Amino acid sequence: MPEETVAQFHIRSVQVLSEDETVDDELVPDLSDDELLTVYEQMKRSRRLDERAIALQRRGELGTYAPAIGQEAAQVGTAFALGEDDWLVPSFREQPALLVHGTAPDAVLQYAKGMEEGAEIPDGEGALPPAIPVGSQPLHAAGIGWGEALQDRENVAITYFGDGATSEGDVYEAMNFAGVYDAQTVFVCQNNRYAISTGIEKQTNTETFAQKAIAAGIDCVQVDGNDVLGVYRVAREAVEKARSGEPVLIEALTYRRSMHTTSDDPSAYRESEEESEWEARDPILRFQRYLEDRGILDEETKGAIAERIEEELASAIDEANERREELDPADMFRHVYQDLPPELERQLAAFEAEKGGEGE
Repeated sequence: MPEETVAQFHIRSVQVLSEDETVDDELVPDLSDDELLTVYEQMKRSRRLDERAIALQRRGELGTYAPAIGQEAAQVGTAFALGEDDWLVPSFREQPALLVHGTAPDAVLQYAKGMEEGAEIPDGEGALPPAIPVGSQPLHAAGIGWGEALQDRENVAITYFGDGATSEGDVYEAMNFAGVYDAQTVFVCQNNRYAISTGIEKQTNTETFAQKAIAAGIDCVQVDGNDVLGVYRVAREAVEKARSGEPVLIEALTYRRSMHTTSDDPSAYRESEEESEWEARDPILRFQRYLEDRGILDEETKGAIAERIEEELASAIDEANERREELDPADMFRHVYQDLPPELERQLAAFEAEKGGEGE
């Protein structure tokens, strides 16, 4: 048999709104002015939630928190492409996507306070709890997407993970499973350039993360993850393909402008020059200028949006604090074992006695 090429591939890369505000009019998605303002407000809303959460954590009122600052376009643009009955399967940095899909800010804060109640799935909402183990959640999304297909429903599952997670076998297994069984799943790799402190050049020798889908036989696309218009465009296409049993991987090129979590110091592994370069590429500022240039966003509207967000978050913080005060800390003993081991029984008794003493 003579030597021949048996497979070839190419990676499509999409950008609608460039850093210098050049717009590809042929690729601009069909969104109304009101929808564009909603996208903008959702990006501002999640940014402000992260800022407030970091401040609360620094004051000792929150546990470890993973901000999504800088990645708002990658998440809001994809989540905005979903239908109400679609599923969202997050990792641990998906506040922007969760807020778009219906999760309340106070639930995000409750979870960050160590309250599992904040991760409950409300009735009628298809959003799974945060997944802390790196790369585990794409398997859940592939299963959900397959389950929807088996029941002849058109709902899709979208899942998020970082560039570092693509080094986990779970991620490839999920994409391979989705490809084999035509799972109605969209995979979103947020390539923010760092797996905690490990840069992408030390993670992979491939030219793109998108091409990792080729081996699984599923479609893939790369997009400027700081261009919310481009992200929404490719996400809409991916969601529609997934509804027909064609899973897709989206690689969103973005940058984590803040720390990995509040226990991280990015100055230990990143240069300030790099951070300044990406600050200029901020997805919110880029989109804001686009809206201003077209007369869609003015100072009055910006002020009204900011006021709504501040009022909502102030209320959310109060609600999370109130829910925390209502909890009985002794529940940590009661809801792990059906039959409490003797040692934990002794600890519970000591805890209750200490509590009783505090009230005297």
